[in-house]
Amino acid sequence: MRAGRVWVGLRGELPTDGPQMAHRCEVFLGVEHGMLAASCVRGVHNEGMLITHARLVGTDDLVDVTIADGRITAITPSDTATDRERVATIRDAERDAARDADRNTSDTVDIVDADGMWIIPGLWDCHTHFTQWSKTLGRLDLINARSAAEAMAMLREHLEARRAAGTLDPNAFVVGMRFRHSLWSDSEQPTLAAIDAVTGDQPVALSSADMHCGWVNSAAARRLGVEVDATGLVGELAWFNAYTQFDKAPGAAEETDRLLREAERDAAAKGVVGIRDYEMAENVNTWIARFAAGINGLRVEAGVYPERMQAAIDAGWHTGMPLPGSHGLGTVGPMKLISDGSLNTRSAYCSTPYSGIEPPTYGTLSYTPQQIEDYMRLATEHDFDIACHAIGDEANTIVLDAAAATGAHGSIEHAQMLKPVDIPRFAQLGLTASIQPQHAMDDRDVIARFWANPAGIPYAFRSLYDAGAKLRMGSDAPVAPLDPWLAISAAVFGTESSSREPFQPEQCLPVEVALAASTEVGRVNPAAGDPADLVLLDTDPTALETPEAMRAMPSHVVMTFVAGQRTH
Repeated sequence: MRAGRVWVGLRGELPTDGPQMAHRCEVFLGVEHGMLAASCVRGVHNEGMLITHARLVGTDDLVDVTIADGRITAITPSDTATDRERVATIRDAERDAARDADRNTSDTVDIVDADGMWIIPGLWDCHTHFTQWSKTLGRLDLINARSAAEAMAMLREHLEARRAAGTLDPNAFVVGMRFRHSLWSDSEQPTLAAIDAVTGDQPVALSSADMHCGWVNSAAARRLGVEVDATGLVGELAWFNAYTQFDKAPGAAEETDRLLREAERDAAAKGVVGIRDYEMAENVNTWIARFAAGINGLRVEAGVYPERMQAAIDAGWHTGMPLPGSHGLGTVGPMKLISDGSLNTRSAYCSTPYSGIEPPTYGTLSYTPQQIEDYMRLATEHDFDIACHAIGDEANTIVLDAAAATGAHGSIEHAQMLKPVDIPRFAQLGLTASIQPQHAMDDRDVIARFWANPAGIPYAFRSLYDAGAKLRMGSDAPVAPLDPWLAISAAVFGTESSSREPFQPEQCLPVEVALAASTEVGRVNPAAGDPADLVLLDTDPTALETPEAMRAMPSHVVMTFVAGQRTH
């Protein structure tokens, strides 16, 4: 329950578990909104729910939303019928369905009187590394460090605090997250000497904000089996491979499960009902095990990396296939392929050299163009969608060419810089542009520094939309926080603060477009037939006029439902 809202329990307890728990109707009175709300508690399974007097965004229309078997069965205008009459109608329908199916059901039904609050489809984060995002809830966060010296001061304080608390294991990695050395001056860049001086023999590894490089000390480099030069930096594939080793320490699995549950609760509190998880690991079996362990507060599409594609094919998986034991909440996702690097590490593959870098560099490709095409063909021939990371303009050209050659279907992830000639190709090829608008806020100063003379358009959100491309939005958490409202705000206002001018205002999106791109159904209003993944808000997000107000929207999320079960 959110602080500041008073709930009076007439009987029973509020739910604390995930959406698959059995439940019966227990009535609570929400004093702040005058809401009649039904909670879900263990004991009896009940397939019916009625949300009454909900308001559609952008309108004054009040509707009643009827839910059965985890889907919306009807949306009808609210009328003057009493709650008792509406409950009786649903109960009669349930009894009829139970009789037809020759099974028993409860006489109770979940009722939520929204009392004029706004109802929207549940929000999705369409690009996450969910395990690593979860870990940020328990690891050193260096996002506010403005120099290597500040990062080392934060690390020293963190180590001293853990040493004093007795939680510093000399045999276990200390992992930090989200340093942004692309914004540090040339004289304040990472060095091996600096991190060694702070850490000694304690193995320490720090991940950059975009996760495309790490800053490690000598002790960590030895344990990870990586070569480091005087910078202490490890980049791209070598870093991706090294990063997976941090979860093998004693006690790491239990700590990960705890943080995953915390991250699911945090997401639900923001109105999030689903994620696409592109964790750089084996995801399918991992999520099957998580659902079995009761980590089930979100819908999950589990991505598969190219090196694991053949094993996934041999196991009979394909995109959209349900994960066993997930009760319909988990599915196999697309093949996630990383074609190039990132802007912040100056490794996104571009057609023109980076500005201010000597010797000149164009970035790097992670695979050859032929390998990218071969992987796309393998995926397409075995019913896998693609989700192809491409940031630099030349990388985007290469992956679009490969998609055209193979008939691949799915998404281009990031699409951060695009040649004007490539923008219409997204719609022409039927590919989704999976964008992360908060990155534009984080990168606007980096763009001026390293992409001063681009051959393409950076963060061409409106250009893509005007060209007919389907947009999906996400965070790339932990690169940016898992919070769709930040993405919506960045896409709509082009700035994090009303005191700073928008970045590329011509690329800002209408609020309805940004909100729709943050849902699975691609609409701002729910419809009959949709999954009952819903959010109740006490503020209409389409009426907000400042980025600050949009970024504060998590405080206006009153309830979140996944498959008709309340998760927040």
